[in-house]
Amino acid sequence: MKNLIIGGIVMLGTLIGCAAEPQTDVFKTKGGKDVTITAIKHATMRIQYDGKEIHVDPVGKKMDPATDYAKFPKADLIFVTHEHFDHYDKDAIDALKKEGTEIYLNPAVKKLYGSGTALTNGETKAISKEIKVEAVPAYNTTKGREKFHPKGRDNGYVLTIDGLRIYIAGDTEDIPEMKDIKDIDVAFLPCNQPYTMTPEQAAKAAKTITPKVLFPYHFSDTPVKKVAELLKDTKIDVRIRNYK
Repeated sequence: MKNLIIGGIVMLGTLIGCAAEPQTDVFKTKGGKDVTITAIKHATMRIQYDGKEIHVDPVGKKMDPATDYAKFPKADLIFVTHEHFDHYDKDAIDALKKEGTEIYLNPAVKKLYGSGTALTNGETKAISKEIKVEAVPAYNTTKGREKFHPKGRDNGYVLTIDGLRIYIAGDTEDIPEMKDIKDIDVAFLPCNQPYTMTPEQAAKAAKTITPKVLFPYHFSDTPVKKVAELLKDTKIDVRIRNYK
């Protein structure tokens, strides 16, 4: 996308008791509108577009730093990749929900939460004229680790927002299906074995997907700067944000 414009970090207000402040990156869509992505923590992010509030894997008090979603604007869209505690938090969803909030989840979370729209791997949903979501596979492949995220259960998501394509991988390794994920402007790839990828796997996945911008996320204590080092000879802009 030739007219993709990438903004710098915008620091928000100080979070009392937190080690880091939320960090925000701004991207331009095909139509020239802003998409603002704020790193909340770990696998949790907030996306703002044209007055819409979009949340991915919102987690409140189950993980540090605690996030008080009662202080956030109500969500228009919520996406949940799978049922693990660091991705699915019923209380956080309830705090964000309003009349008309659309919630998209994998089938396992739909059963737990009791409402929302379940998407299985390969399903595509046109949410509005400008927003589309594709549910894509997310699973482990390393022998002995398949139990963490078995094939076919969990989702990654490709969000297309007015032509801007954002790939949020969920918990996955560098799976063969990534070769089918194309034209990505912004990618979020998890990096913390044994549950997701090593830096080497994340770099390999990035070379397969070739996003313009890559955010390693869900990284805990993994030295994710290594991902940037492994990709230094590519055109991929690797950005490290508060996704520990």
